[in-house]
Amino acid sequence: MAETPRLSPGDPAPDFMLPDDTGEQVRLSDLRGRKVIVYFYPSAMTPGCTKQACDFSDSLDSLQAAGYEVLGISPDKPERLAKFREKEGLTIRLLSDADKSVMTAWGAFGEKKLYGKVVQGVIRSTVVVGEDGTVEVAQYNVKATGHVAKLRKDLALT
Repeated sequence: MAETPRLSPGDPAPDFMLPDDTGEQVRLSDLRGRKVIVYFYPSAMTPGCTKQACDFSDSLDSLQAAGYEVLGISPDKPERLAKFREKEGLTIRLLSDADKSVMTAWGAFGEKKLYGKVVQGVIRSTVVVGEDGTVEVAQYNVKATGHVAKLRKDLALT
């Protein structure tokens, strides 16, 4: 299995511009000066991804109070993300990386094991970007369930 290059603490976070679920363009560099949690998930409206998105939405007020913005990125088209937001009552910002270029640059797309087989796909990942645009935390192959609670603990936000 080929190792996908991954980000590490201290690395500059690759800038991106992606459409959100309303079609508005979101540029990471526009959030400079704020801490940003960027998480990558395989597909909207699937059980694990729904659980994770709901957990982030449920924690959004306290994360924002601690100075964090949250961006969820998947390969889904903006229209599907809008349906996902509406169906689940999500409050986090959902971005579309249809060509997976941002996921690839951030180490969140590549070879992974799925049911014992090596496949190409989205690697469920979370990266925390500091106010200066550098990576503070990079977590790969995270579990959907319980991840937000673990991240809050890792960031000393419990």
